[in-house]
Amino acid sequence: MLGGDLDALAAGQGAALSGWGVTPGAAIGPAAGALAVDLGCGPGQASLALAGLGFDSVLAVDLSRPLLDELAAHATRVPAVRVVRADVRTALREFVRPGSAQAVVCLGDTLTHLPTRGDVAALFADVAAALAPEGTAVFAYRDLTVPLTGTDRFLPVRATEDRIMTCFLEYPDDYDDYTVLVHDLIHTRNADGPDANWTLTARSYRKLRLSHAWVLDQLRTAGLRVRHEESGAGGMRTVVLERGTSRGSGPRPSTEP
Repeated sequence: MLGGDLDALAAGQGAALSGWGVTPGAAIGPAAGALAVDLGCGPGQASLALAGLGFDSVLAVDLSRPLLDELAAHATRVPAVRVVRADVRTALREFVRPGSAQAVVCLGDTLTHLPTRGDVAALFADVAAALAPEGTAVFAYRDLTVPLTGTDRFLPVRATEDRIMTCFLEYPDDYDDYTVLVHDLIHTRNADGPDANWTLTARSYRKLRLSHAWVLDQLRTAGLRVRHEESGAGGMRTVVLERGTSRGSGPRPSTEP
């Protein structure tokens, strides 16, 4: 899905993070010990980017062992990156001292893979607690609350000579407006020339439907102040935040299941 060129992906991610002000000096100056956390790191393009931006320690968190192994193999020359297999819902409380992280990022639509909206709200509170004063958080996710219809439900992801990936979205009535059913369709060519043929691999899973207005409300409730917002294709949203000075004075995050 990402294309396999991890160095190029990390370079592009690093440029984006730098543009959003995600640098070690943003919170503590050039002193050593700057910690960044990449929640739902996947193969690690953001983790490598954070290390390249000068963070002394980058905690790369994911549940997928194959993806973590891929990152670990690539990061043998990047000692700042530390790979941890853990649930993003508990990782900050387990591995990060409160108020010690200069940056926490959660990219790649990871939020919509969490089981409930309550989990999302609780994660926002954990991020606020983990951030150092003036630390930066970045969340990227898709707002899938407006149902797509007809052929708009087919979303091209990536195409090469040997592989084509497409997503198809369904909005079943049994889950009302809570989730969307995603079908990943991957066509792979397994030969060249006249013997070439294509095979299809398909899998389905549900993703949360998170409205942008709800996300912003929960972020503010958690004590995170919006510094910058961006919107992209396919409902993609990116929100850059900093820890507010009055954290903990507002209502508790939503516990909606």
